[in-house]
Amino acid sequence: MFRGIRAVLFDLDGTLIDSAPDLGAAANAMLVRRGREAISLDQYRALAGSGARGMLRVAFGIDPGQKDFELLKQEFFSEYQACLTASTQAFDGVSGMLAALGHAGLPWGVVTNKGARFTGPLTCAMGLFATAATVISGDTTPHAKPHPAPLFEAARRLALPPEACLYVGDDLRDIQAGQAAGMKTVAAMYGYLGQGTDVSSWGADASISSPADLLQLLELP
Repeated sequence: MFRGIRAVLFDLDGTLIDSAPDLGAAANAMLVRRGREAISLDQYRALAGSGARGMLRVAFGIDPGQKDFELLKQEFFSEYQACLTASTQAFDGVSGMLAALGHAGLPWGVVTNKGARFTGPLTCAMGLFATAATVISGDTTPHAKPHPAPLFEAARRLALPPEACLYVGDDLRDIQAGQAAGMKTVAAMYGYLGQGTDVSSWGADASISSPADLLQLLELP
C-alpha cells in the first residue's frame, strides 16, 4: 500500500480509455483509400499505445525516419481527428475508480503523450474527464514522456511536490517518466503494453489487473 499519496496521475490511452478502435479505424481508412484490405483491430491493439507510430507500423510496415513516414503520419492525424470519439470509451471500472478517488478527496489528472489537438476535443467530449484536476498533453511541455517534464508540470499545477503523486500507465515510458520525476509508479496490466512485453522488467512499484485494483493500493478514508 502507498502512503502519503495526495494525487493520482494517469496516462490516457490504454490506461483510462480504450482508443484502439478509433486509432485502428484511422489507419484502415488509409489502407482502403489505397485499395487495400482493412486489418483486424486485434492486430492494431497491442501497439495502440504508440499512436501514429504504432498504427503505421501495423498498416504499412513503416517506422519513423523511413521515406514517406512523415506524410503518412500527417494523413493519419487527419483521419484520426475525424473519428477520435466514434468508438473510444473508458475501460470497465475506470468511472467507478475515479469516482472513489473523488469521494476520498484525492485529486486526479492526466499526463499523456497525445497531442493537445486530440486530447482537448477528446476529454471535452467524454464526461469522464469533467472532474480531472489537470490534463497535460504531449506538447504541453517541451519534452514528452519518458522525460519527466510533463509530470513535473502536472504536479506544479496541482500545487503538490512530485513525490506526493502516484503515476499509473501501461507503457515503459510511463514508468520511466514517473521514476525520473520521483513519483511512485503503477503499471496498468489491462492496457496495451506492446508486443512481447515483460512488464516485470519495467521496475514499477506495483501493477494492477483492473482499474479497481488501484483503490486497494491507496489509503482512502
